[in-house]
Amino acid sequence: MASVSLTNVPFLLVISLSIFISSIIVGSANNFYKDFDINWGDYRGKILNHGELLTLSLDNISGSGFQSKEEYLFGKIDMQLKLVSGNSAGTVTAYYLSSAGPTRDEIDFEFLGNLSGQPYIVHTNVYTQGKGEREQQFYLWFDPTTDFHTYSVHWNPLTIVFSVDNIPIRVFKNLESIGVAFPKHQPMKLYSSIWNADEWATRGGLVKIDWTYAPFIASYRGFSASACSLASGKHFCSSSKPNYSPWLSEKLDLMGEKRLKWVQKNYMVYNYCTDTERFPRGFPPECKAIS
Repeated sequence: MASVSLTNVPFLLVISLSIFISSIIVGSANNFYKDFDINWGDYRGKILNHGELLTLSLDNISGSGFQSKEEYLFGKIDMQLKLVSGNSAGTVTAYYLSSAGPTRDEIDFEFLGNLSGQPYIVHTNVYTQGKGEREQQFYLWFDPTTDFHTYSVHWNPLTIVFSVDNIPIRVFKNLESIGVAFPKHQPMKLYSSIWNADEWATRGGLVKIDWTYAPFIASYRGFSASACSLASGKHFCSSSKPNYSPWLSEKLDLMGEKRLKWVQKNYMVYNYCTDTERFPRGFPPECKAIS
Protein backbone atom coordinates (compact mmCIF):
# COMPACT_ATOMS: atom_id res chain seq x y z
CA MET A 1 0.00 0.00 0.00
CA ALA A 2 1.20 3.52 -0.65
CA SER A 3 1.95 5.96 2.16
CA VAL A 4 -0.36 5.40 5.11
CA SER A 5 -1.45 6.97 8.34
CA LEU A 6 -2.20 4.78 11.34
CA THR A 7 -5.11 4.82 13.74
CA ASN A 8 -6.09 2.20 16.30
CA VAL A 9 -8.87 -0.26 15.48
CA PRO A 10 -11.58 0.00 18.15
CA PHE A 11 -11.09 -2.70 20.77
CA LEU A 12 -14.67 -3.97 20.56
CA LEU A 13 -14.41 -4.35 16.79
CA VAL A 14 -11.34 -6.51 17.15
CA ILE A 15 -13.02 -8.70 19.77
CA SER A 16 -16.23 -9.00 17.74
CA LEU A 17 -14.25 -10.33 14.80
CA SER A 18 -12.57 -12.99 16.98
CA ILE A 19 -9.13 -11.71 16.01
CA PHE A 20 -6.39 -12.84 18.32
CA ILE A 21 -3.11 -10.98 18.03
CA SER A 22 -0.33 -13.53 17.95
CA SER A 23 3.27 -13.98 16.93
CA ILE A 24 4.31 -13.52 13.33
CA ILE A 25 2.40 -15.73 10.89
CA VAL A 26 3.58 -14.43 7.54
CA GLY A 27 3.49 -16.20 4.19
CA SER A 28 7.08 -17.04 3.40
CA ALA A 29 8.35 -15.13 0.40
CA ASN A 30 9.70 -17.33 -2.40
CA ASN A 31 8.47 -20.62 -0.97
CA PHE A 32 5.62 -21.73 -3.18
CA TYR A 33 5.94 -25.35 -2.01
CA LYS A 34 5.09 -24.21 1.51
CA ASP A 35 2.35 -21.73 0.72
CA PHE A 36 0.44 -23.04 -2.33
CA ASP A 37 -1.00 -26.09 -4.06
CA ILE A 38 -1.40 -26.51 -7.81
CA ASN A 39 -5.13 -27.26 -7.86
CA TRP A 40 -5.82 -27.86 -11.56
CA GLY A 41 -4.16 -28.15 -14.94
CA ASP A 42 -1.85 -31.11 -14.20
CA TYR A 43 1.69 -30.41 -15.47
CA ARG A 44 0.71 -26.96 -16.74
CA GLY A 45 1.31 -25.54 -13.28
CA LYS A 46 4.93 -25.80 -12.10
CA ILE A 47 6.89 -24.81 -9.02
CA LEU A 48 10.53 -24.18 -9.93
CA ASN A 49 13.86 -22.96 -8.56
CA HIS A 50 13.48 -24.65 -5.16
CA GLY A 51 10.11 -22.99 -4.60
CA GLU A 52 11.13 -19.47 -5.63
CA LEU A 53 9.17 -19.40 -8.91
CA LEU A 54 5.75 -20.64 -10.02
CA THR A 55 4.45 -20.73 -13.59
CA LEU A 56 0.96 -21.36 -14.97
CA SER A 57 0.32 -22.18 -18.60
CA LEU A 58 -2.63 -22.40 -20.97
CA ASP A 59 -2.82 -24.52 -24.12
CA ASN A 60 -5.68 -25.64 -26.36
CA ILE A 61 -6.52 -28.47 -23.95
CA SER A 62 -6.57 -26.74 -20.55
CA GLY A 63 -5.50 -23.86 -18.40
CA SER A 64 -4.10 -24.19 -14.89
CA GLY A 65 -4.29 -22.69 -11.43
CA PHE A 66 -3.13 -22.70 -7.83
CA GLN A 67 -4.53 -21.86 -4.40
CA SER A 68 -3.08 -20.96 -1.03
CA LYS A 69 -2.89 -23.50 1.74
CA GLU A 70 -3.95 -20.83 4.24
CA GLU A 71 -7.25 -18.98 4.60
CA TYR A 72 -7.09 -15.31 5.49
CA LEU A 73 -9.43 -12.91 7.25
CA PHE A 74 -7.85 -9.51 6.50
CA GLY A 75 -4.31 -9.02 5.36
CA LYS A 76 -1.68 -7.29 3.24
CA ILE A 77 -0.97 -9.69 0.40
CA ASP A 78 1.66 -9.12 -2.30
CA MET A 79 2.57 -11.16 -5.35
CA GLN A 80 4.96 -10.40 -8.19
CA LEU A 81 3.59 -11.39 -11.60
CA LYS A 82 4.97 -11.36 -15.11
CA LEU A 83 2.11 -11.67 -17.57
CA VAL A 84 1.83 -13.54 -20.87
CA SER A 85 3.92 -11.81 -23.53
CA GLY A 86 3.21 -11.33 -27.22
CA ASN A 87 -0.24 -12.05 -28.59
CA SER A 88 -2.23 -12.93 -25.47
CA ALA A 89 -5.66 -12.06 -26.92
CA GLY A 90 -8.48 -14.09 -25.41
CA THR A 91 -6.54 -15.17 -22.34
CA VAL A 92 -7.26 -14.12 -18.77
CA THR A 93 -4.83 -14.38 -15.88
CA ALA A 94 -6.84 -14.15 -12.66
CA TYR A 95 -5.35 -13.36 -9.25
CA TYR A 96 -7.88 -13.10 -6.44
CA LEU A 97 -9.05 -13.80 -2.91
CA SER A 98 -12.26 -15.77 -2.52
CA SER A 99 -14.34 -17.56 0.09
CA ALA A 100 -16.45 -20.60 -0.78
CA GLY A 101 -20.16 -21.04 -1.48
CA PRO A 102 -22.95 -19.12 -3.25
CA THR A 103 -22.69 -16.14 -0.88
CA ARG A 104 -18.94 -15.86 -1.37
CA ASP A 105 -16.85 -12.77 -0.85
CA GLU A 106 -14.19 -12.10 -3.47
CA ILE A 107 -11.51 -9.52 -4.27
CA ASP A 108 -10.38 -9.77 -7.91
CA PHE A 109 -7.54 -8.80 -10.17
CA GLU A 110 -8.05 -10.13 -13.72
CA PHE A 111 -5.57 -9.36 -16.50
CA LEU A 112 -7.23 -9.36 -19.92
CA GLY A 113 -4.88 -10.29 -22.74
CA ASN A 114 -4.60 -8.41 -26.01
CA LEU A 115 -2.95 -8.41 -29.40
CA SER A 116 0.81 -8.02 -29.44
CA GLY A 117 1.81 -4.41 -28.85
CA GLN A 118 -1.52 -3.39 -27.35
CA PRO A 119 -1.97 -2.79 -23.61
CA TYR A 120 -3.35 -5.23 -21.09
CA ILE A 121 -6.53 -4.25 -19.27
CA VAL A 122 -6.54 -4.80 -15.51
CA HIS A 123 -10.07 -5.75 -14.50
CA THR A 124 -10.97 -5.41 -10.80
CA ASN A 125 -14.09 -6.45 -8.93
CA VAL A 126 -15.38 -6.88 -5.37
CA TYR A 127 -18.01 -9.46 -4.40
CA THR A 128 -19.84 -9.29 -1.09
CA GLN A 129 -22.26 -12.05 -0.02
CA GLY A 130 -22.37 -13.34 -3.59
CA LYS A 131 -23.01 -9.95 -5.20
CA GLY A 132 -20.45 -8.54 -7.63
CA GLU A 133 -20.95 -6.24 -10.63
CA ARG A 134 -18.53 -3.66 -9.20
CA GLU A 135 -16.05 -3.60 -12.05
CA GLN A 136 -13.36 -1.01 -12.58
CA GLN A 137 -10.80 -1.42 -15.37
CA PHE A 138 -7.42 0.18 -15.94
CA TYR A 139 -4.53 0.28 -18.34
CA LEU A 140 -1.07 0.06 -16.80
CA TRP A 141 1.68 2.65 -17.13
CA PHE A 142 4.25 -0.02 -18.07
CA ASP A 143 4.50 -3.25 -20.05
CA PRO A 144 3.55 -6.02 -17.56
CA THR A 145 5.05 -8.76 -19.76
CA THR A 146 8.73 -7.79 -19.75
CA ASP A 147 9.43 -7.95 -16.01
CA PHE A 148 7.84 -8.79 -12.66
CA HIS A 149 5.62 -6.21 -10.98
CA THR A 150 3.96 -6.34 -7.56
CA TYR A 151 0.16 -6.62 -7.37
CA SER A 152 -1.25 -6.14 -3.87
CA VAL A 153 -4.49 -6.41 -1.94
CA HIS A 154 -4.68 -4.63 1.41
CA TRP A 155 -7.86 -5.75 3.15
CA ASN A 156 -8.77 -4.63 6.66
CA PRO A 157 -12.05 -3.88 8.50
CA LEU A 158 -12.08 -0.35 7.11
CA THR A 159 -11.15 -0.66 3.45
CA ILE A 160 -9.85 -2.72 0.53
CA VAL A 161 -7.03 -1.21 -1.51
CA PHE A 162 -5.83 -2.61 -4.83
CA SER A 163 -2.25 -1.53 -5.60
CA VAL A 164 0.32 -2.00 -8.36
CA ASP A 165 3.96 -1.49 -7.40
CA ASN A 166 2.72 0.19 -4.20
CA ILE A 167 0.61 2.68 -6.18
CA PRO A 168 -3.10 2.41 -5.27
CA ILE A 169 -5.45 2.03 -8.21
CA ARG A 170 -8.73 1.34 -6.44
CA VAL A 171 -10.32 1.66 -3.00
CA PHE A 172 -13.47 -0.08 -1.77
CA LYS A 173 -14.49 1.32 1.61
CA ASN A 174 -16.53 -0.22 4.40
CA LEU A 175 -19.88 1.51 3.90
CA GLU A 176 -22.07 -0.72 6.01
CA SER A 177 -23.47 2.47 7.53
CA ILE A 178 -25.36 3.10 4.28
CA GLY A 179 -26.36 -0.51 3.71
CA VAL A 180 -23.46 -1.76 1.56
CA ALA A 181 -22.19 -5.20 2.58
CA PHE A 182 -18.46 -5.45 3.30
CA PRO A 183 -16.38 -8.65 3.37
CA LYS A 184 -15.36 -9.15 6.98
CA HIS A 185 -16.75 -12.50 8.18
CA GLN A 186 -15.72 -15.09 5.59
CA PRO A 187 -12.09 -16.25 5.41
CA MET A 188 -10.68 -16.32 1.88
CA LYS A 189 -7.99 -18.29 0.12
CA LEU A 190 -5.70 -16.75 -2.48
CA TYR A 191 -6.11 -18.15 -5.99
CA SER A 192 -4.62 -17.61 -9.41
CA SER A 193 -5.37 -19.16 -12.78
CA ILE A 194 -4.90 -18.73 -16.51
CA TRP A 195 -7.73 -19.73 -18.80
CA ASN A 196 -9.47 -19.33 -22.14
CA ALA A 197 -11.94 -16.44 -21.99
CA ASP A 198 -12.02 -15.47 -25.66
CA GLU A 199 -15.82 -15.25 -25.58
CA TRP A 200 -15.49 -11.92 -23.78
CA ALA A 201 -11.96 -10.99 -22.69
CA THR A 202 -10.55 -9.09 -25.68
CA ARG A 203 -12.68 -6.41 -27.31
CA GLY A 204 -15.82 -8.05 -25.98
CA GLY A 205 -14.96 -11.39 -27.58
CA LEU A 206 -14.22 -10.06 -31.08
CA VAL A 207 -10.59 -11.21 -30.92
CA LYS A 208 -10.09 -14.93 -30.33
CA ILE A 209 -7.11 -16.88 -29.06
CA ASP A 210 -4.47 -17.70 -31.66
CA TRP A 211 -3.33 -21.14 -30.51
CA THR A 212 -0.20 -20.98 -32.63
CA TYR A 213 1.22 -18.82 -29.81
CA ALA A 214 0.49 -21.45 -27.13
CA PRO A 215 1.49 -22.29 -24.51
CA PHE A 216 0.65 -18.98 -22.85
CA ILE A 217 2.67 -18.65 -19.64
CA ALA A 218 2.27 -16.39 -16.58
CA SER A 219 5.03 -16.33 -13.93
CA TYR A 220 4.92 -15.65 -10.18
CA ARG A 221 7.45 -14.92 -7.46
CA GLY A 222 7.88 -12.92 -4.26
CA PHE A 223 4.68 -13.84 -2.45
CA SER A 224 4.27 -12.37 1.03
CA ALA A 225 1.34 -12.00 3.39
CA SER A 226 0.96 -10.17 6.68
CA ALA A 227 -2.45 -11.50 7.52
CA CYS A 228 -4.95 -12.97 9.92
CA SER A 229 -4.71 -16.66 9.20
CA LEU A 230 -7.30 -19.30 10.10
CA ALA A 231 -5.82 -21.98 12.35
CA SER A 232 -7.55 -24.36 14.77
CA GLY A 233 -10.84 -22.52 14.33
CA LYS A 234 -9.37 -19.16 15.37
CA HIS A 235 -7.96 -16.22 13.46
CA PHE A 236 -4.43 -15.24 14.32
CA CYS A 237 -3.01 -11.94 13.08
CA SER A 238 0.62 -11.56 12.16
CA SER A 239 2.72 -8.56 13.09
CA SER A 240 6.33 -7.47 13.28
CA LYS A 241 5.58 -6.42 16.87
CA PRO A 242 3.82 -8.62 19.43
CA ASN A 243 0.24 -7.54 20.17
CA TYR A 244 0.20 -4.94 17.41
CA SER A 245 -0.92 -5.26 13.78
CA PRO A 246 -0.92 -1.74 12.34
CA TRP A 247 -2.13 -2.82 8.90
CA LEU A 248 -5.51 -3.60 10.50
CA SER A 249 -6.22 0.13 10.64
CA GLU A 250 -4.11 1.62 7.84
CA LYS A 251 -5.66 3.91 5.28
CA LEU A 252 -4.36 6.10 2.47
CA ASP A 253 -2.78 9.38 3.48
CA LEU A 254 -2.66 12.50 1.30
CA MET A 255 0.10 11.16 -0.95
CA GLY A 256 -1.76 7.89 -1.41
CA GLU A 257 -4.93 9.76 -2.33
CA LYS A 258 -3.00 11.84 -4.89
CA ARG A 259 -1.54 8.72 -6.48
CA LEU A 260 -4.98 7.09 -6.58
CA LYS A 261 -6.47 10.12 -8.35
CA TRP A 262 -3.54 10.17 -10.81
CA VAL A 263 -4.19 6.55 -11.80
CA GLN A 264 -7.94 7.01 -12.05
CA LYS A 265 -7.61 10.18 -14.12
CA ASN A 266 -5.04 8.83 -16.57
CA TYR A 267 -5.50 5.05 -16.72
CA MET A 268 -9.08 4.12 -15.79
CA VAL A 269 -10.98 2.82 -18.82
CA TYR A 270 -14.22 1.64 -17.17
CA ASN A 271 -16.05 2.45 -13.94
CA TYR A 272 -19.37 0.81 -13.14
CA CYS A 273 -20.29 3.92 -11.17
CA THR A 274 -20.48 5.97 -14.38
CA ASP A 275 -22.28 3.40 -16.56
CA THR A 276 -25.74 4.91 -17.02
CA GLU A 277 -26.79 2.23 -19.52
CA ARG A 278 -26.17 -0.45 -16.94
CA PHE A 279 -27.78 1.46 -14.08
CA PRO A 280 -30.54 3.59 -15.69
CA ARG A 281 -32.42 3.91 -12.40
CA GLY A 282 -29.45 5.16 -10.40
CA PHE A 283 -26.07 3.93 -9.32
CA PRO A 284 -25.41 1.58 -6.38
CA PRO A 285 -25.18 3.42 -3.05
CA GLU A 286 -21.42 2.92 -2.67
CA CYS A 287 -20.82 4.97 -5.84
CA LYS A 288 -21.56 8.16 -3.92
CA ALA A 289 -18.57 7.50 -1.67
CA ILE A 290 -16.02 5.99 -4.08
CA SER A 291 -12.70 7.85 -4.19
